[in-house]
Amino acid sequence: MSRFNICILFIIFFVFNSKAQYKDTILLMNGNYVVEKVIDTLIGAVTIVNPEKTTEKLHYEYDDIYCVKYASGFTDYYYTQDTLRGNYFTRDEMQYYIYGERDARKGFKARGSLIGAGVVGLASGGLGLFFAPVFPYGYMALSGIPKVRIKHSTISNPNYIDHDAYILGYERVSRSKRKIQALIGGTIGLAAGYGLYFGLLKDKLPSTITFRF
Repeated sequence: MSRFNICILFIIFFVFNSKAQYKDTILLMNGNYVVEKVIDTLIGAVTIVNPEKTTEKLHYEYDDIYCVKYASGFTDYYYTQDTLRGNYFTRDEMQYYIYGERDARKGFKARGSLIGAGVVGLASGGLGLFFAPVFPYGYMALSGIPKVRIKHSTISNPNYIDHDAYILGYERVSRSKRKIQALIGGTIGLAAGYGLYFGLLKDKLPSTITFRF
């Protein structure tokens, strides 16, 4: 590679690196974060240019933001402890809560809920029960009750697990993901069960099924 090409590559790298350094980081209350230059913080919202469509702007309301870390090194916190508004955590506790949400959203897999609800939906639909939807959707409603097991492989920092707020954030997102996966699995299983019943089993099963207790 010639010296000219090396110089061009160096200039390109320098330009892109410089642009990245001037971007700010918006840490949201749901654990997500946005890396983009903040152009306005007025009228109850933080505004940035939509990175996917530069002719539009995105607005994040103050209540949805934990803090904004500016490229200059300054951090502006929007979250404050206020029990009247339902903000019971201190600022440090809320940060650990957000870390828990983020790790669960990235690492927790609710495959058990997906498969379990799918099997229940398939079985109830396959029997042709009129009230078959009660079973998979009842499974979904109950899927958030069991204790959440936090796998160490999903924790971004081992020290986080020592904080109760982190565990609470992790559990909230995990239970939500369980319900969503159970809804998906139950719906697919129920549809497949009904298809199996009307396609193959309808004439082979009793016209009525009686449950005795």
